[in-house]
Order: sequence, then C-alpha cells, then structure tokens
Amino acid sequence: MPDRPVVAAHRPGPRPLLPSRLLASLLAHLGAGRAVSIVPSDAELTTQQAADLLNVSHPFLVGLLEAGEIEYRTVGTHRRILASSLLAYQREDDHRRRLVADEFTQLGQEMGMI
Repeated sequence: MPDRPVVAAHRPGPRPLLPSRLLASLLAHLGAGRAVSIVPSDAELTTQQAADLLNVSHPFLVGLLEAGEIEYRTVGTHRRILASSLLAYQREDDHRRRLVADEFTQLGQEMGMI
C-alpha cells in the first residue's frame, strides 16, 4: 500500500478553525471591505505594526506599552511585541468594552430610555 501524505496532525491545545470555516470568515471580512491580516502568534511586531493592527496611533500604543498593558521586549532601543501578547490585550480590551456597553444598556433600561 502506498504511503499517504499526512493531512493533519494532532496537537494539544485549542483546536484551530477548520480550513473551510477560516476561509469563509476571511472571505466574509474581505467582502465587507475590511482589511485582513494573517500573523503567526509567535511573530514579533514593531510598535508601528502593532499600532496598525489595533487601529490606534503609534503614541497611543507606546503609552499602552509603558503602562504595562501589553507585554514587550526591547531589542537595542526598539520595542518588539509578540503577536500573541497583542491579541491577548485586544481580547481583554474587547471584553472590557462589552461589559461597559452592557452596563450602559442596563442603566438606560432602568431609566426608561430604552
């Protein structure tokens, strides 16, 4: 019997999106006119690349770094940010924003505004 190529290998940890679901999501974002970036989680980003991915200004991102909101390391005088650290910050920030929006919605309902 001839050898068959390995299609997928089991790795511990969370399961990635199926390729078809990933492609569908990618095409949906592109179809909606949104920019899409594919970045390995272990990639090191410059501060400008990280700012671009978060859609914030470079000075704002540097403020987040200096406040300890996002992990980074220095290479000489330059800061480098792991994509995984940036995405962790983004998930936490999205969560905080949702909580605040929920609180405003509840307040509006209690006041009879909604």
